[in-house]
Amino acid sequence: TSGYSNSAFGIYALYSNTTAINNTAVGREALYSNTTASNNAALGYQALYANTTGYSNVAVGSAALRLVTTGVANVAVGTDALYTNTGDSNTGVGHYAMRGNTSGSYNTALGQQALYNNTTASGNMAVGYQAMYSNTTGAYSTGVGHQALYSSNTDYNTGVGYIAGLNTTTGQANAYFGHKF
Repeated sequence: TSGYSNSAFGIYALYSNTTAINNTAVGREALYSNTTASNNAALGYQALYANTTGYSNVAVGSAALRLVTTGVANVAVGTDALYTNTGDSNTGVGHYAMRGNTSGSYNTALGQQALYNNTTASGNMAVGYQAMYSNTTGAYSTGVGHQALYSSNTDYNTGVGYIAGLNTTTGQANAYFGHKF
């Protein structure tokens, strides 16, 4: 109604916009529910679909950041990246990166299915295919490498290398470097 400096391309892109400004929506139903949130960019089918008041988000890919409603300063690149996210300042790059994240914040996931099951944990970094895949609540951990810390769900762990810490399920402050289980 009174929003300005918005760009919408695609059926139902920015459909619900009322007073929001500086948004770009490209793709069917991109930023569909956005009403007052500003400075968002959505590219892809249903990218940032449910967003209403979350601002400064970037979603590139089909259903990237699809269920975010109020999250702020998130970046999702890839199909279903950060799909269920409601947290702030997360970065998910890769097909299904951080798909299950709900309220976790300040996480970085780079790689297909990295931090896939993360729900509420914050401060994690996962780099590589399925790095920290099973983590849901473990915080402040780093997994770098193909399936590094795959099964870990506790705090302060570090796994660097191909399947480093693959089967770790309990214990905190563990460090794995190289090809280790």
